[in-house]
Amino acid sequence: MLAQTRGQVAEVSDLDSDAQDLIVLAAGSRRRAVNYRTLTGDAGIGDEVLLNITGVALKLGTGGVDFVMANLSRTPEFAGGNDGHIIKARYLPCQHSVLTLEEQARYADIWERGLDEFPVLVGQLHSQVIPTACGLLEQGKRRIAYVMTDAAALPLAFSKTIRAARAQGVIATTITCGQAFGGDYETVTPHSALLAAKHIADADAVIVCQGPGNAGTGTRYGFSGVEQAGILDIAARLGGTPIAIARMSAGDARPRHQGVSHHTRTTLDLTYARCVVPIPIGHDGAGIPDRHNVKYVEGYDAALARLRATGISVTTMGRDLDQDPLFFAAAACAGLAA
Repeated sequence: MLAQTRGQVAEVSDLDSDAQDLIVLAAGSRRRAVNYRTLTGDAGIGDEVLLNITGVALKLGTGGVDFVMANLSRTPEFAGGNDGHIIKARYLPCQHSVLTLEEQARYADIWERGLDEFPVLVGQLHSQVIPTACGLLEQGKRRIAYVMTDAAALPLAFSKTIRAARAQGVIATTITCGQAFGGDYETVTPHSALLAAKHIADADAVIVCQGPGNAGTGTRYGFSGVEQAGILDIAARLGGTPIAIARMSAGDARPRHQGVSHHTRTTLDLTYARCVVPIPIGHDGAGIPDRHNVKYVEGYDAALARLRATGISVTTMGRDLDQDPLFFAAAACAGLAA
């Protein structure tokens, strides 16, 4: 299904140099839309735009917004560009070139190095990133890199939480790998992204997770967060310290996600490497395979207080810190255990 409509821009709010929030009048209704400036240029009041309204039509949970496919009133003029030859969003109308780290000769030696026990914290949901970062900050890690994979949203610019975290210094630098794009650094693979986080971005630790828009089917392997297993193995093979951010909940009405989520149990069952799996003390880590190192962590209240103090709005499946503190505590504990 691909649902589209035309409309006229009524309001424009610049989010940053990469994205705009628009109010578009279409078929007698006011629709909120995101315009990616690097793909479709700037939009102005009165412009006629073509919108992709598929997500809203399907009532999907993440986003609730339309996306500008084309500005019919003006042709974007993109001056200059980069010297990159790697295409992201390949074979889509919005495919575009980026300058990846791998194609730059000055970094050739980086790919021959290892991670030397560098902490690699791997999550499943985008909402785990900020509480994990708060745990890292509380533990003394000051320069935190975020690697966004291509398992969910492709444009980093869609993430309001990362935008806010960058503004406050909670996240120091961003790397987009695979088909994801828009980070401070671009890489072709997660392997390169991890090495770049340590040796190029000079981070103290890296958080790896998909962007907004987790996909799930209710089946054992049919969820986008299953990528956690492979990335944990990559971290281990490169000589890093793989730390699994456990998805836990006391507020989710679905029994399969209560306590340690079946998604976490599944990915840890698929992971070959022995991983550190931090769990808030006083809670049960049942179901985690014995080969992993379950680490019960205390003192996470300070990390949650830091999260609250940032004022960054973070929710998981519509629930905030007050409604599901265990989810956020589990993520914070991963940071504290690094």
